[in-house]
Amino acid sequence: RQLGAAKTRDGNVEAIRALVVANRSARSARIATVNQIRHLGFTAPEDIRQSLHGVSRRLIAKQAAAIRPRRSSDQVTFATNTALRALGRRVLAFDAERKQLDVLLRQLVTATNPGLLALTGVGIDTAASLLVTAGDNPERLRSEGAWAHLCGVAPIQASSGKVTRWRLNRGGDRQANAALWIIVISRMSCDPRTRAYVARRTEEGLSKGEIIRMLKRYVAREVYPHLLTRP
Repeated sequence: RQLGAAKTRDGNVEAIRALVVANRSARSARIATVNQIRHLGFTAPEDIRQSLHGVSRRLIAKQAAAIRPRRSSDQVTFATNTALRALGRRVLAFDAERKQLDVLLRQLVTATNPGLLALTGVGIDTAASLLVTAGDNPERLRSEGAWAHLCGVAPIQASSGKVTRWRLNRGGDRQANAALWIIVISRMSCDPRTRAYVARRTEEGLSKGEIIRMLKRYVAREVYPHLLTRP
């Protein structure tokens, strides 16, 4: 029973995994670059600092990329403007790269498992994360309980003596766990059935974190059969 089957890497899910790796890398690099623009703006000369003051994170890269450094200004101003323009253009390049990756990712995920996308709260990114965790051969997962353990949402028994209790499972695939969390948060804001469940559990005295953990387990159970169904 303890002998597991390895993932195969010869289908659409492996292609999705490659795109997800590149997309996450571009997103992380974009966030780091935007932070560099903000921090550089905080320590820039007064006129540059004022030009970037109050600009939202969504628009600051475009504004930085549009800067035109002038040699006639002092050395610090020229160098700062040059750096800001380079960082701004880098962010715009990451945006263009991610748009291209998103198009390919949407096509692959939709072709691979449209039934998964039909579930409430499941988007392209969350579906991709769940598919990558399941692999090209999800039938290797013997039960939905095994899938829940793989995602780190199955509580672990920690009973002792006459005390019966369960502890939080901190193992499993963290990307799949995060995808389930996103689905739960989305449903808590728009799904009537989930909102009613949250209200009932809150009246019973459970905390928000406990309710979210329970909901992640239920979502894992709902997702499991769709992973085994391919067009």
